[in-house]
Amino acid sequence: MSVPDLVEIKDERFIIELMYARKENMTGVPVYLEIGLGNRAFLRREMADVFLKVIPLLQAQKLKLKICDAFRPPLAHILLKQRVPMPGFFAADFNASQHCHGTAVDVVLCDEQGNELPFPTKVDAYTPEFAKQVQEGKGEAFMQYLQKASHSYYAAGMETEIANREKLKALMQEIGLLPLEHEWWHYNLFERSWRPSF
Repeated sequence: MSVPDLVEIKDERFIIELMYARKENMTGVPVYLEIGLGNRAFLRREMADVFLKVIPLLQAQKLKLKICDAFRPPLAHILLKQRVPMPGFFAADFNASQHCHGTAVDVVLCDEQGNELPFPTKVDAYTPEFAKQVQEGKGEAFMQYLQKASHSYYAAGMETEIANREKLKALMQEIGLLPLEHEWWHYNLFERSWRPSF
């Protein structure tokens, strides 16, 4: 796999907090720090051109966008998958991951002070308890909980969380990005079946 033409994402409307640059993620390992990427968000140039169109929309609604994952180096994907080999958690091969091609982002809406708005789950449906279970190969309870991350999930008493999910989806679709049905935080530049031409 050749390295795509990457653009670093920086703007006052974005909060860069890559989950794999810290230990508080489902693998428990700060892989991006270990491989030297650090807490820096990059996107393929075509993706960046589309993604940056969200800035005036965020300004108009007095919102910020936290970027939790963007370009994922193939080495990082391999290391993350080794840490959590549970089928379906990461793409089986890095070539199948739009993150590894710089054409996907994981994001969450925040207020102007940087506080995350409430959503049905955290990004990656992360909790310390579920992370520990998944790392131990016990994914049954987590997979059940993960149903809350679907765009079709609804439950009484979660109207605010679901409204925020729909607000994020509307913003991303307005600029031309595509939602991943079972992960409210994940948006692609291309259809899920897309494969690169390089």
